[in-house]
Amino acid sequence: MGNEGPSYTVDDALVALGFGNFQILVLAYAGMGWVSEAMEMMLLSFVGPAVQSTWGLSSNEESLITSVVFAGMLVGAYSWGIVSDTHGRRKGFIITATVTSAAGFLSAFAPNYISLIILRCLVGIGLGGGPVLSSWFLEFIPAPSRGTWMVVFSAFWTLGTILEASLAWFVMPRLGWRWLLALSSLPSALLLLFYRVTPESPRYLCLKGRTSDAISVLEKIARMNGTKLPSGILVSDHQIELREKSIPSEDTHLLSPGRTENVTPKQIDSNIAGISSLLVLLSPKLIRSTLLLWVVFFGNAFSYYGLVLLTSELNNGRRRCMQTNLQSEKSQDVNYRDVFIASFAELPGLLISAVTVDKLGRKLSMSAMFFLCCIFLLPLVFHQPEGLTTSLLFGARICITTTFTIVYIYAPEIYPTSVRTTGVGVASSMGRIGGIMCPLVAVGLVQGCHETASIVLFEIVIFLSGICVVLFPFETKGRELSDSVSS
Repeated sequence: MGNEGPSYTVDDALVALGFGNFQILVLAYAGMGWVSEAMEMMLLSFVGPAVQSTWGLSSNEESLITSVVFAGMLVGAYSWGIVSDTHGRRKGFIITATVTSAAGFLSAFAPNYISLIILRCLVGIGLGGGPVLSSWFLEFIPAPSRGTWMVVFSAFWTLGTILEASLAWFVMPRLGWRWLLALSSLPSALLLLFYRVTPESPRYLCLKGRTSDAISVLEKIARMNGTKLPSGILVSDHQIELREKSIPSEDTHLLSPGRTENVTPKQIDSNIAGISSLLVLLSPKLIRSTLLLWVVFFGNAFSYYGLVLLTSELNNGRRRCMQTNLQSEKSQDVNYRDVFIASFAELPGLLISAVTVDKLGRKLSMSAMFFLCCIFLLPLVFHQPEGLTTSLLFGARICITTTFTIVYIYAPEIYPTSVRTTGVGVASSMGRIGGIMCPLVAVGLVQGCHETASIVLFEIVIFLSGICVVLFPFETKGRELSDSVSS
């Protein structure tokens, strides 16, 4: 198999083909999914208080509306990651888009609290598929420009948050929360509309032994980009390993027990599913990265969604623990304004990500912004004027947007193709646990007049996340993506 002629990998092909019209269309599709997820997450800031007022809910019941979405995402992120690694990226994101759009639209017609909770949990299960789209897009980008284009992809999240804040500001006072839920489900429906024209990841196809299908996708990229494929035969990292090594490694045994020379992608496929994927993530070569990544995702989600909720909680009169109905009514417009303004903090966060991710690297960029976020939040341990509070939260949100953007670039890069979406999905699930807990802190503690305790908790979580980033074993800037653990 070894010396029959020149060969090239998917990475070589993508570098030769460049980033062109084909990737722009892939970016637009994946970006629409990211807009959809951002809108569904942002609306939690508005729907909870509105439903509480309409149905006379307790503050715990209001928090549960947010927490069940994260609970659903916890299940979805792991499940769709396995589906995507086993059956293909396209199957992964079509199921998630269907569940999200259907449950999101139906939740607008929920007749009571229980049905709303069930439907929002289903929305969360659908939203758990977000990492599938980001991994799918990542696998089409040439290695030298991967960091920059993943930041551009992340800009769609910011677009979604600003769009949702604008929509809420216009819709909520005039039409109410049901219309906001219905309109926010439309971007997911657009994914279903254009699904038929989406390609499968050539890297995934190559890993599964479907080389002819992978070549046809690469040829389509070449036609649309006006470039040519390298000469020779398309091979996967796994085939290169078998060509170069006759002695099985510890990781090869883990991926495919038995004799190495007989391993095929089909056999790998049968082993890497369900619990097997989790064992690969916890294998000796990946366990350190995996465990640190889980802590960073937890800290990022806890902090990001906590800051979104704090923006409306600290500045709406509850800061002084005077929770009268009159104040709540008067402060509603202020909430929309503050959340709308704070959502623009994501733009400088994206710019910082774009500038630093390929120059300073993933690790330094993330750790520096985590520590800077701690500095912004520190004055909020004490009572501050409303304008200063908004400014400090604005600065903190810039930092946490930067870390969130970069960790979604770094996470898929540290895992091989065989477990990439499962790895990012499980890490994302850990983030969802942070999301489940943050309403209890941001809403529960602040409403209970324990705002100092809530800010101190945020400080601890963010600082520990920064330490974990420093401890990551390697930098991924400029590295090619691998297809298997041993490579």
